[in-house]
Amino acid sequence: MSSIVDKVKPVVEPIIEAADCYLVDMEYVKEGPNWYLRVYADKAGGIDISDCAEISEQISVALDQIQPDPFPKAYFLEVSSPGAERPLKTEQDIQNAIGEYVHLDYYVPQYGEKFHEGVLLEVTDKLYRIETRIKTRTKELELKRSDVSNIRLAIKF
Repeated sequence: MSSIVDKVKPVVEPIIEAADCYLVDMEYVKEGPNWYLRVYADKAGGIDISDCAEISEQISVALDQIQPDPFPKAYFLEVSSPGAERPLKTEQDIQNAIGEYVHLDYYVPQYGEKFHEGVLLEVTDKLYRIETRIKTRTKELELKRSDVSNIRLAIKF
């Protein structure tokens, strides 16, 4: 049902941007008998519940005005934060994560490991550079972007 997301994204994104936020992701999914349009938004310093409520109200009104209705069935609209350990899907997400603690998974082991966690120091077209702890030592690792299967924010314990 990505075509529904494609149809409503041009309506949703300007509403989010007008609230000084940015669209992280959208999905239209069926769970049990119900359909959900989930909109994940964020902003510098993090989005809060009042931001989500305001954005949700505006999106709801705007979606009701689309003709013809792109939704074949009734659905629930959910607007929320993408979460503390959210995937970094766009280049903007990745650039915004410089200086943050991240988790990287690999297609094949790198430096003898299937994943690493550390502070994202630098991002280029071809690599990620992170600072990580390996046993008792702090090391900087350079990782080819093409070797990374997934990058997400992580919580440091």
